[in-house]
Amino acid sequence: MSVRRVVPNIRSSEQARSRDFYGLLGFEEVMDLGWVMTLASPEQPAEQISVVSQDASAPVHPDLSVEVDDVDAVHAAVVAAGADVVFPPRDEEWGVRRFFVRDPDGTVVNVLSHR
Repeated sequence: MSVRRVVPNIRSSEQARSRDFYGLLGFEEVMDLGWVMTLASPEQPAEQISVVSQDASAPVHPDLSVEVDDVDAVHAAVVAAGADVVFPPRDEEWGVRRFFVRDPDGTVVNVLSHR
């Protein structure tokens, strides 16, 4: 299993305002699904943040997204370790397979792979 990228998920009810603010820091919009917008550094595209109003399909808001090469292998490992899976593995219509797990301190992590 390997990590491909890590993205903080910032809650916002006013995504345009957040986009403008993070634009001042050098970020540019690279994706907008209406409920989640991803901003990235033009020079370092893997340097990203996501601005989320509410998750489109999950009942909880993830604080952090971790893209991995094999989401099902990671799911099996966290289940075997007894971690709290708060949203089961699911194929989403926007092209990812993901699940949410709570870390020991309560942070909700969205673990995903692109299909």
